[in-house]
Amino acid sequence: MKVFKFGGASVKDANAVKNVGAIINRYKDEKLVVVISAMGKTTNALEGIVNAAYEGKDYKSQLQKLNTYHTDIIQDLNLQLNIDYFIDLIITNAEANRSMTMPQYYDQIVCIGELISTTIVSTYLNANGIDNTGLDARDIIKTDNTWREGVVNWQQTETFVLNKIPEILKTKHVITQGFIGRTPDNYSTTLGREGSDYTGAILAYLLQSEGLFIWKDVPGVLNADPKIFSDTANIPELTYYEAIEMTYYGATVIHPKTIKPLQNKQIPLYVKSFIYPDLPGTVIHFDDAEIYYPPVLVVKKDQTLLSIRTTDFSFIAEKNLSHIYEILAKHNVKVNMIQTAALSCTISIDTNPYKDQILEDDLAKQYNVTKNENLQLLTIRHYTNEVIEKLTAGKEIILTQKSRNTIQILY
Repeated sequence: MKVFKFGGASVKDANAVKNVGAIINRYKDEKLVVVISAMGKTTNALEGIVNAAYEGKDYKSQLQKLNTYHTDIIQDLNLQLNIDYFIDLIITNAEANRSMTMPQYYDQIVCIGELISTTIVSTYLNANGIDNTGLDARDIIKTDNTWREGVVNWQQTETFVLNKIPEILKTKHVITQGFIGRTPDNYSTTLGREGSDYTGAILAYLLQSEGLFIWKDVPGVLNADPKIFSDTANIPELTYYEAIEMTYYGATVIHPKTIKPLQNKQIPLYVKSFIYPDLPGTVIHFDDAEIYYPPVLVVKKDQTLLSIRTTDFSFIAEKNLSHIYEILAKHNVKVNMIQTAALSCTISIDTNPYKDQILEDDLAKQYNVTKNENLQLLTIRHYTNEVIEKLTAGKEIILTQKSRNTIQILY
């Protein structure tokens, strides 16, 4: 049994959906659980709708564009399918839930993108002889109410997964959503941006799959983002350890939480191209042999630098650092880089217009806080001096941190 995951780019239009069908058909004699993301840039569009609707602004024009985008795909696939139910559900959630916090409100609306996508793909596959059952991931992926970063309840999730999926796989493939789950009190949650990879890993782990296959628009795991760097190279194999390091520092080819469940059962992860499915791609697996890696480059844009200094000249030692991390955890903020001095610490975080001022105000109750915005964080794994010099030439460097294998440069 295999778990496949297809991201938004792989189902962005009718031809892309047909290509997904062709790939699945290659494995027609296998038992497949197929995890599918929202189509194209649907999540971005829904985020725009969320932002407008929550502030009481007009969002109907954006919603109409989203509706047209999906209905055009349905027509191009010659399907007899109506998605009015989902459009009405977006409107209902947008109008009725404004008393919620923004993160909870976000989850109730953004999750619908995945539901529309899988409904279209499942219908297309069945219409073309690829028998499958569509399964609402919220019926099997159970989480707490950490909105936008739902924490999976593994015990409950295992029960629901094993009660539902193996029976379906006796006769059909399973088509389900990535990225979404449900709380005990029946609210939708999301697992973090790009969380569909994590859904795939959860299912691969619980079903003891022989492999998780993530289908991308790149030939495998590259040493850098081809949208930023021109001379990228495919990495044929990675250890779990190296993959975790890359995702921790912000490599976006795999969701950061994806590796751990696979590592626990030594399930290999294959990153393959949906454009060129015959290419070998990259395999991520357990291997204690030494593997050569080229310099791996990760750029995180939209960084905010917070310099946090004690107000009473006390040292920024364990007690203060612990308190600062408690505040960061309360606001669900991840630190991308940290440096400490005698009386202060400096952290780089992802810029978030909805969290940053609240976080800054909370820290300012006990510390002096200064802020720099519009920064970028470059991380280089397996660096060389030549690569560092080339990539930092002409940049105003704010902060640098270096270890044996990794250097981080904020500019």
